Amino acid sequence: MMRTTLCLLAAFLLHVWAGPSISEGATPQRPNIVWVIVEDMSPHFGCYGETLIKTPNVDRLAAEGAKFTQAFVTAPVCSTCRSALITGMYQTTIGAHHHRSGRGTEKIHLPDHVRLIPKLFQEAGYFTTNGTNVGPKKPPRKGKVRIGKTDYNFEWDPSVYDSNDFRNRKPGQPFFAQIQLHGGKGRTNDTPNPVEPAEVVLPPYYPDDSVIRDDWAQYLNSVMNTDIQLGKILDILREEGVLDNTYVFFMTDHGISHARGKQFAYEEGMRIPLIVRGPGIEPGTVRDDLVVHIDMAATSLELAGIAIPDSMQARPLFGPKAKPRDFVVCARDRCDETVDRIRGLRTARYKYIRNFYPDRPYLQPCAYKDEKQILKRLRQLHSEGKLNRDQELIMASTRREEELYDLENDPYELNNLAADPASGKTLVALRNQLNAWIAETGDRGETPESDAMYDSDMKVYVDTIRSKGGAMIPHAALIESNIRQMKAWAAQGK
Repeated sequence: MMRTTLCLLAAFLLHVWAGPSISEGATPQRPNIVWVIVEDMSPHFGCYGETLIKTPNVDRLAAEGAKFTQAFVTAPVCSTCRSALITGMYQTTIGAHHHRSGRGTEKIHLPDHVRLIPKLFQEAGYFTTNGTNVGPKKPPRKGKVRIGKTDYNFEWDPSVYDSNDFRNRKPGQPFFAQIQLHGGKGRTNDTPNPVEPAEVVLPPYYPDDSVIRDDWAQYLNSVMNTDIQLGKILDILREEGVLDNTYVFFMTDHGISHARGKQFAYEEGMRIPLIVRGPGIEPGTVRDDLVVHIDMAATSLELAGIAIPDSMQARPLFGPKAKPRDFVVCARDRCDETVDRIRGLRTARYKYIRNFYPDRPYLQPCAYKDEKQILKRLRQLHSEGKLNRDQELIMASTRREEELYDLENDPYELNNLAADPASGKTLVALRNQLNAWIAETGDRGETPESDAMYDSDMKVYVDTIRSKGGAMIPHAALIESNIRQMKAWAAQGK
């Protein structure tokens, strides 16, 4: 009896730690891999605790697979996040850490040992796609394939993608598909049962203001539209008869685009939803361990039986090679014309943030954000003295060099403990941990971006805006003003 019990226990533990596997006696069949990548969205879904809206498709995906409650991006802005994801490497290690870098005459080239994930799948015989089509199948276009969003900050070969729709593959060919959804960029009231602004409850660091509430309501509407689109994707997989042999990854490229969200290392910017459904994954699994979005890369290769490059920094999330993380790091550097450098290190309980430009405001001149009505409204309320202490934090004209938050007791990151003697040991430990990470990963943010690269990017950026003409001309003037401010700060050594 004891021997039987021990054998059952051993089998159970092997199942838990080994993760998805092929049943004994079954014919091995290479699984398909689908990445559903949503723009500008935090974990505001029913399965993550959102109660104001209904998200049945995302919730069902979580119920049928594994939901990660502590998933984070390594960069809180799209191009750097996507550059990291598609390589399984920290963007700071491969030199892709500045948002939209390499768009001018100065280019970024990946180190020789860094390979794009779709290329690795292609070499293994997979059909690779990147698209936005969640509707009826369309015949493949002749000539150049129009693929979905990539936004990679380096030179790369578009031939790593065979098509924009996995349904164009050969019969029986396994596929690796990226499906891009507009997500939070599509703020709208055009959705079934739209949210009323009066119903919205904002985080305490935002004022209870009609402009802010209306924006948040439209954002939640976009969450519901995203859920509908996910449902269509799952229907297509089901209709194609491949759902049961497909691993579906659902994630966003960073948090909500708001004052403390996108571009910042606060929870609103770096925490994302991550759900994985597929063969062998126990339905209803909830994982509270710390993971970063690049881990999708290693996990996908592992599930497909493709060797993970030794130099890859991503880690598989399932199976015997899975290794838990003690902490995760999110890095923000230049975003368009706005020069910055922030590193955020998060453990299960604490968040440590280092601001490398403490003499600058949090909300530096930034044309992308300054054009938003929510930012205009925040600046107005700030100038009128109508923001409380918590709401004023992001409006500060300078920053503390270090920030420390006890997320267990301060989930909104409002009380900076960096100057609290009682938190001194924690501060030093996390400071040293970040220093070690910077050294070990070869964080290239240690070296300032060259003037040639900055000027090259800015010329293309401004010229593109100007080429659109009309109302975009004032936008170009704002960017040029911001560029002058950045250069002035640089001249002052700030």
